[in-house]
Amino acid sequence: MAETVLKLKKRMRFMPVLIFQVILMALFFAYARYGGDKHHDVRGFEDTHVMIFIGFGFLMTFLKKYCYSALGFNWFLAALVVQWALLCQSFYHMENNAIYITKKSILEADIMSATVLITFGALLGVASVTQLLFIAIVETAVGCFNIWIVLDYFKAADVGGSMAIHTFGAYFGLGASLALGYRKKLDVSNSLNGASYSSDITAMIGSIFLWIYWPSFNSALTNSNGEYQRAVINTYLSLAAATVTTFVMSTAVSHDEAKLDMVHVQNSTLAGGVAVGAVCNMHITAGGAVAIGIGAGILSVLGYSLLTPKLTKLGVIDTCGVNNLHGMPGIYSGLLSVLFAYLATSDLYGEELGGIFPEMSQNATTVRTSSQQATSQLSALVGTLAISIVGGIITGTLARSTIFDPLKETEKYSDHPEWELP
Repeated sequence: MAETVLKLKKRMRFMPVLIFQVILMALFFAYARYGGDKHHDVRGFEDTHVMIFIGFGFLMTFLKKYCYSALGFNWFLAALVVQWALLCQSFYHMENNAIYITKKSILEADIMSATVLITFGALLGVASVTQLLFIAIVETAVGCFNIWIVLDYFKAADVGGSMAIHTFGAYFGLGASLALGYRKKLDVSNSLNGASYSSDITAMIGSIFLWIYWPSFNSALTNSNGEYQRAVINTYLSLAAATVTTFVMSTAVSHDEAKLDMVHVQNSTLAGGVAVGAVCNMHITAGGAVAIGIGAGILSVLGYSLLTPKLTKLGVIDTCGVNNLHGMPGIYSGLLSVLFAYLATSDLYGEELGGIFPEMSQNATTVRTSSQQATSQLSALVGTLAISIVGGIITGTLARSTIFDPLKETEKYSDHPEWELP
């Protein structure tokens, strides 16, 4: 009898998600309207879509026995989150009690789903799918609130989402990881917590797709052609410099005869895209973009080599190393935005100044000085860290409940608990 009840519970575990999907449908019926031709020509939607579903998905297939889950749950979570994020983000900007959906708003929802997938990377293999779904739903609501804080309250510049997307997603995930593992003896010796030759190859597919499309991701929400072109150029140069630096640093910190580490190559090569995100549309110069990429490569590789093992000892599992790819480079980018906001002048930016820093425009209600804008950038970064860490810890604590079917130690890093395997 008990076994029958257990099987029924297992079969019905996704029913609450279906109920939530029906609620989303009702909300779309009630509030959503087509936006006409507004923002129909926005750039980057298709490229960002590729990053979310192919880039992030394949990047997480490095675990030898978790590839079905990496790809499948990535798809499942993103498909749910883009709908929920589209509503959550739009509720802050409703017109006449209606949400007008445009290509831009769908792009913003896609970008928001990246936040949840970054968190998924921290919890890869250690959280059950029902825990992941619960965390995703809560995180989306909190993350959209944080975006409102960053962009609408502090009026900060963060066109590539280095603070609002990457930093938030990383530290929400680490906060949730800390809570999920609280007072547990962490089993870091699980033989499945590692890669195989073939799984590392499939993960490289994700890395390469992300690398190729990252300039589109960072430049998608720029306001002018000049901004757009700078964002593409700066991101491309930063990625290239980070990649070269990663290969050099990987051999320098290697514990095995100065050989390259595939973990660094899969992840730290991308850190340049995160690090330049908040400032990619600013006048940082081409040399500055290269310098940012070099710094990001060094920071990320050292993070994998020195910091990740220490986090594990503190009880924080970070399976994909999101702190090193998204977290620290995101903080780095936020600090760079403080610097370049302080250096911004109307002589340097001309008419573009108000597009990048709206509150520094002469048409703003209260015109900010460059030092005031720099303070707002720092406030947005600190606020993001506080909201993400506290939100992640609270959400992770709630996700520990038995109703979310936490994985047993023997079930972690394996597709077996959730998938029919060949």
